[in-house]
Amino acid sequence: LVTITSFTTYSQTPSKITHYSMDEIDTSMKRESSILQATNGYGNNLSKGSKRLVSTRFRRSFLVSIGVTLASLANGGMVTNAAEPPKFKRISTQFIAALGDPKSSSGANVNEWGLWTLDPGPRGVYLKDYTKKIVKNNGVAPSGWKFDEKDWWVEEHGLIMEAPEFPLEAGRYLVTGGRSVTTPLTVTSDGKWSLEQGELYDVTHLPCRSARYTPNGDGSPLTANQSNFPVKPGAEMPNVDGCNKLDYA
Repeated sequence: LVTITSFTTYSQTPSKITHYSMDEIDTSMKRESSILQATNGYGNNLSKGSKRLVSTRFRRSFLVSIGVTLASLANGGMVTNAAEPPKFKRISTQFIAALGDPKSSSGANVNEWGLWTLDPGPRGVYLKDYTKKIVKNNGVAPSGWKFDEKDWWVEEHGLIMEAPEFPLEAGRYLVTGGRSVTTPLTVTSDGKWSLEQGELYDVTHLPCRSARYTPNGDGSPLTANQSNFPVKPGAEMPNVDGCNKLDYA
Protein backbone atom coordinates (compact mmCIF):
# COMPACT_ATOMS: atom_id res chain seq x y z
CA LEU A 1 0.00 0.00 0.00
CA VAL A 2 1.23 3.53 -0.80
CA THR A 3 1.09 6.38 1.69
CA ILE A 4 -0.36 9.56 0.22
CA THR A 5 0.66 12.72 1.97
CA SER A 6 -0.85 15.33 -0.32
CA PHE A 7 -3.11 15.45 -3.31
CA THR A 8 -3.98 17.74 -6.18
CA THR A 9 -6.25 17.17 -9.16
CA TYR A 10 -6.09 18.71 -12.59
CA SER A 11 -9.78 19.50 -12.82
CA GLN A 12 -11.55 19.07 -9.52
CA THR A 13 -11.16 19.02 -5.76
CA PRO A 14 -11.93 15.80 -3.85
CA SER A 15 -15.32 15.99 -2.21
CA LYS A 16 -14.49 13.74 0.73
CA ILE A 17 -11.87 15.61 2.71
CA THR A 18 -11.40 15.59 6.48
CA HIS A 19 -8.68 17.71 8.07
CA TYR A 20 -6.62 16.83 11.14
CA SER A 21 -3.91 18.79 12.90
CA MET A 22 -0.33 17.51 13.11
CA ASP A 23 -0.76 17.04 16.86
CA GLU A 24 -3.75 14.81 16.22
CA ILE A 25 -1.78 12.73 13.72
CA ASP A 26 1.20 12.38 16.07
CA THR A 27 -1.10 11.32 18.91
CA SER A 28 -2.88 8.76 16.77
CA MET A 29 0.42 7.22 15.73
CA LYS A 30 1.44 6.76 19.38
CA ARG A 31 -1.80 5.46 20.86
CA GLU A 32 -3.60 2.44 19.45
CA SER A 33 -6.83 3.61 21.07
CA SER A 34 -6.91 6.73 18.92
CA ILE A 35 -5.56 5.28 15.67
CA LEU A 36 -8.88 4.32 14.17
CA GLN A 37 -10.44 7.43 12.73
CA ALA A 38 -13.79 5.68 12.47
CA THR A 39 -13.73 4.61 16.15
CA ASN A 40 -11.78 7.42 17.81
CA GLY A 41 -12.48 7.79 21.49
CA TYR A 42 -13.46 4.32 22.69
CA GLY A 43 -10.14 2.50 22.45
CA ASN A 44 -9.58 2.34 26.22
CA ASN A 45 -12.80 0.36 26.60
CA LEU A 46 -11.94 -2.30 24.01
CA SER A 47 -11.77 -5.98 24.85
CA LYS A 48 -8.46 -7.81 24.48
CA GLY A 49 -9.57 -9.22 21.12
CA SER A 50 -10.73 -5.81 19.90
CA LYS A 51 -7.46 -4.19 20.93
CA ARG A 52 -5.64 -6.76 18.81
CA LEU A 53 -7.84 -5.72 15.90
CA VAL A 54 -7.09 -2.06 16.61
CA SER A 55 -3.38 -2.86 16.37
CA THR A 56 -3.96 -4.53 13.02
CA ARG A 57 -5.80 -1.48 11.75
CA PHE A 58 -3.15 0.89 13.04
CA ARG A 59 -0.62 -0.75 10.75
CA ARG A 60 -3.00 -0.37 7.85
CA SER A 61 -2.47 3.39 8.19
CA PHE A 62 0.92 2.85 6.59
CA LEU A 63 -0.10 0.53 3.78
CA VAL A 64 1.45 1.18 0.43
CA SER A 65 1.15 -1.95 -1.54
CA ILE A 66 0.44 -3.30 -4.95
CA GLY A 67 -2.82 -3.28 -3.37
CA VAL A 68 -1.47 0.16 -2.69
CA THR A 69 -2.47 2.25 0.24
CA LEU A 70 -2.02 5.89 -0.37
CA ALA A 71 -2.29 7.61 2.97
CA SER A 72 -2.70 11.33 2.78
CA LEU A 73 -1.51 13.53 5.58
CA ALA A 74 -4.00 16.06 6.75
CA ASN A 75 -4.23 19.81 7.10
CA GLY A 76 -1.08 21.15 8.74
CA GLY A 77 0.64 17.78 8.68
CA MET A 78 4.08 16.94 7.38
CA VAL A 79 5.34 13.96 5.41
CA THR A 80 8.00 11.96 7.21
CA ASN A 81 11.40 13.03 5.91
CA ALA A 82 9.82 15.09 3.15
CA ALA A 83 8.56 18.59 2.48
CA GLU A 84 5.31 19.14 0.65
CA PRO A 85 5.90 20.27 -2.93
CA PRO A 86 4.20 23.47 -4.09
CA LYS A 87 0.53 23.34 -5.16
CA PHE A 88 -0.28 20.19 -3.23
CA LYS A 89 -3.34 20.15 -1.00
CA ARG A 90 -3.23 18.17 2.22
CA ILE A 91 -6.06 15.67 2.68
CA SER A 92 -7.07 13.01 5.18
CA THR A 93 -5.64 9.50 5.06
CA GLN A 94 -6.81 7.53 2.04
CA PHE A 95 -5.80 4.21 0.53
CA ILE A 96 -5.15 3.08 -3.03
CA ALA A 97 -5.40 -0.45 -4.37
CA ALA A 98 -2.98 -0.64 -7.30
CA LEU A 99 -1.62 -3.28 -9.63
CA GLY A 100 1.80 -3.16 -11.24
CA ASP A 101 5.27 -4.63 -11.51
CA PRO A 102 7.10 -3.72 -8.27
CA LYS A 103 10.10 -2.67 -10.40
CA SER A 104 8.07 -0.33 -12.60
CA SER A 105 7.91 3.44 -12.24
CA SER A 106 5.11 4.01 -14.77
CA GLY A 107 2.25 2.22 -16.45
CA ALA A 108 -1.02 2.55 -18.32
CA ASN A 109 -3.43 0.53 -16.16
CA VAL A 110 -5.00 3.08 -13.85
CA ASN A 111 -8.36 1.47 -14.63
CA GLU A 112 -7.15 -1.29 -12.27
CA TRP A 113 -6.29 1.17 -9.49
CA GLY A 114 -8.94 1.93 -6.88
CA LEU A 115 -9.26 4.25 -3.91
CA TRP A 116 -10.49 3.74 -0.37
CA THR A 117 -11.46 7.16 0.94
CA LEU A 118 -11.79 5.56 4.38
CA ASP A 119 -9.48 3.04 6.01
CA PRO A 120 -11.07 -0.32 5.08
CA GLY A 121 -9.46 -2.16 8.01
CA PRO A 122 -11.62 -0.82 10.86
CA ARG A 123 -14.68 -1.36 8.66
CA GLY A 124 -13.81 -4.97 7.84
CA VAL A 125 -15.30 -8.28 9.00
CA TYR A 126 -13.25 -11.37 9.86
CA LEU A 127 -13.83 -14.40 7.66
CA LYS A 128 -15.00 -16.36 10.70
CA ASP A 129 -17.75 -13.79 11.26
CA TYR A 130 -18.98 -13.73 7.65
CA THR A 131 -22.24 -15.60 8.28
CA LYS A 132 -23.09 -13.87 11.54
CA LYS A 133 -22.20 -10.31 10.57
CA ILE A 134 -22.82 -10.20 6.81
CA VAL A 135 -25.06 -13.03 5.60
CA LYS A 136 -27.54 -12.68 8.46
CA ASN A 137 -27.59 -8.93 7.91
CA ASN A 138 -28.75 -9.15 4.28
CA GLY A 139 -25.22 -8.77 2.92
CA VAL A 140 -24.47 -5.54 4.75
CA ALA A 141 -21.46 -5.23 7.05
CA PRO A 142 -21.86 -3.65 10.51
CA SER A 143 -20.20 -0.45 9.27
CA GLY A 144 -22.76 -0.14 6.47
CA TRP A 145 -20.97 -1.24 3.30
CA LYS A 146 -22.55 -3.79 0.96
CA PHE A 147 -20.80 -7.13 0.42
CA ASP A 148 -20.57 -8.22 -3.22
CA GLU A 149 -20.54 -12.03 -3.38
CA LYS A 150 -19.26 -11.85 -6.97
CA ASP A 151 -16.27 -9.60 -6.20
CA TRP A 152 -14.87 -9.42 -2.67
CA TRP A 153 -11.65 -8.36 -0.96
CA VAL A 154 -9.61 -9.78 1.94
CA GLU A 155 -6.55 -8.38 3.68
CA GLU A 156 -3.62 -10.20 5.27
CA HIS A 157 -5.27 -10.86 8.65
CA GLY A 158 -8.37 -12.45 7.14
CA LEU A 159 -10.56 -9.36 7.24
CA ILE A 160 -13.15 -9.06 4.48
CA MET A 161 -12.99 -5.46 3.24
CA GLU A 162 -15.30 -3.25 1.24
CA ALA A 163 -14.16 -2.75 -2.34
CA PRO A 164 -12.29 0.43 -3.28
CA GLU A 165 -13.78 2.92 -5.72
CA PHE A 166 -12.60 2.49 -9.30
CA PRO A 167 -10.83 4.06 -11.11
CA LEU A 168 -8.35 6.31 -9.31
CA GLU A 169 -9.03 9.84 -10.53
CA ALA A 170 -6.48 11.90 -12.42
CA GLY A 171 -4.21 14.08 -10.32
CA ARG A 172 -0.92 14.20 -8.45
CA TYR A 173 -0.40 12.37 -5.15
CA LEU A 174 2.57 12.65 -2.81
CA VAL A 175 3.28 9.04 -1.84
CA THR A 176 5.67 7.08 0.36
CA GLY A 177 6.25 3.55 1.59
CA GLY A 178 7.40 4.85 4.95
CA ARG A 179 11.00 3.96 4.21
CA SER A 180 13.37 6.09 2.13
CA VAL A 181 11.31 7.36 -0.82
CA THR A 182 8.64 10.05 -0.82
CA THR A 183 7.68 11.15 -4.32
CA PRO A 184 4.85 12.55 -6.45
CA LEU A 185 2.65 10.03 -8.26
CA THR A 186 1.03 11.46 -11.39
CA VAL A 187 -2.19 9.92 -12.74
CA THR A 188 -3.46 11.20 -16.08
CA SER A 189 -6.95 11.18 -17.55
CA ASP A 190 -5.93 8.67 -20.24
CA GLY A 191 -5.20 5.99 -17.63
CA LYS A 192 -1.45 6.40 -17.24
CA TRP A 193 0.54 6.69 -14.01
CA SER A 194 4.14 7.58 -13.20
CA LEU A 195 6.36 8.06 -10.17
CA GLU A 196 8.74 11.02 -10.22
CA GLN A 197 11.35 9.03 -8.27
CA GLY A 198 11.87 5.40 -7.42
CA GLU A 199 9.83 2.31 -8.27
CA LEU A 200 6.48 1.02 -7.11
CA TYR A 201 8.32 -1.23 -4.67
CA ASP A 202 9.83 1.85 -2.99
CA VAL A 203 6.42 3.28 -2.14
CA THR A 204 4.98 -0.04 -1.01
CA HIS A 205 4.42 -1.00 2.61
CA LEU A 206 5.76 -4.52 2.43
CA PRO A 207 4.02 -6.40 5.31
CA CYS A 208 0.52 -5.51 4.14
CA ARG A 209 -1.30 -7.71 1.65
CA SER A 210 -4.68 -7.77 -0.05
CA ALA A 211 -6.43 -9.82 -2.69
CA ARG A 212 -9.55 -9.64 -4.80
CA TYR A 213 -11.62 -12.83 -5.12
CA THR A 214 -14.18 -13.59 -7.84
CA PRO A 215 -16.07 -16.90 -7.74
CA ASN A 216 -15.63 -19.35 -10.62
CA GLY A 217 -17.90 -21.90 -8.98
CA ASP A 218 -19.29 -22.13 -5.46
CA GLY A 219 -16.47 -20.11 -3.88
CA SER A 220 -17.23 -17.65 -1.09
CA PRO A 221 -15.73 -16.57 2.25
CA LEU A 222 -17.12 -19.85 3.56
CA THR A 223 -14.69 -21.83 1.38
CA ALA A 224 -11.67 -19.84 2.60
CA ASN A 225 -9.27 -21.71 4.87
CA GLN A 226 -9.02 -19.47 7.91
CA SER A 227 -5.87 -21.24 9.08
CA ASN A 228 -4.04 -19.58 6.16
CA PHE A 229 -4.28 -16.24 7.97
CA PRO A 230 -2.51 -14.10 8.95
CA VAL A 231 -0.33 -14.03 5.85
CA LYS A 232 3.41 -13.73 6.42
CA PRO A 233 5.07 -10.52 5.15
CA GLY A 234 6.12 -10.98 1.54
CA ALA A 235 3.93 -14.04 0.95
CA GLU A 236 1.11 -14.23 -1.55
CA MET A 237 -2.46 -14.12 -0.35
CA PRO A 238 -4.04 -17.60 -0.05
CA ASN A 239 -6.14 -19.17 -2.75
CA VAL A 240 -9.81 -19.77 -1.97
CA ASP A 241 -11.55 -22.86 -3.30
CA GLY A 242 -14.01 -21.98 -6.06
CA CYS A 243 -12.57 -18.50 -6.64
CA ASN A 244 -10.16 -16.70 -8.92
CA LYS A 245 -7.66 -14.52 -7.08
CA LEU A 246 -6.00 -11.26 -8.02
CA ASP A 247 -3.14 -10.57 -5.60
CA TYR A 248 -2.59 -6.88 -4.91
CA ALA A 249 0.52 -7.13 -2.80
